[in-house]
Amino acid sequence: MTAQYQIVMRSGPNAGRTYPLEVNEAVIGRDTANFISINDAEVSRKHAKLTRLDQGYAIEDLGSTNGTFINGQRIVARHALRPGDLISLGENITMNYEAVTDPNATMVSSPKAVSARAPKAAAAQPPPPPPPAYSGQVPAGPVPVEQPRKKRSPLLAIGLVIFLLLCLCGVLFWLVDFLNLYCTLLPFLFPGAC
Repeated sequence: MTAQYQIVMRSGPNAGRTYPLEVNEAVIGRDTANFISINDAEVSRKHAKLTRLDQGYAIEDLGSTNGTFINGQRIVARHALRPGDLISLGENITMNYEAVTDPNATMVSSPKAVSARAPKAAAAQPPPPPPPAYSGQVPAGPVPVEQPRKKRSPLLAIGLVIFLLLCLCGVLFWLVDFLNLYCTLLPFLFPGAC
């Protein structure tokens, strides 16, 4: 028999949803790019990581704020999961780690037995109702719209230029006075002083 593994959301915004594990690494967190994305304020953007082992998966916390718990115990290092383990993220999110076995994987069956087990055409069923609103959800932010650039008032630039010119004139007059150059450079302005 071959075993496949899955995560089943027990409580949280995606309660009842099953995530088959068919990858080597799967990140769990609030970021929508994660393998398991959970829209909850207590879940970090990249909260925990599942890593495939020879027999199953291991989980490790990625430095989350509210912690990762296995069967009620907070983990601080990589932890090998066993089927039936309860994974908790913070206080609101719980998931089960399960092994799914295929009993027919190693059995040889006759064509007659296969056709007897063939599923019958299912009657058309209405789509499932939308999931209920979840109180811990983080609202999706508004779609960023590029704002037109505001025109800057030229008064600030003009004021800055005038201020710099006044400072420059003040420095020049100070240098002329400090070096006693007013008699040499500008004797016609100070006829009695020179």
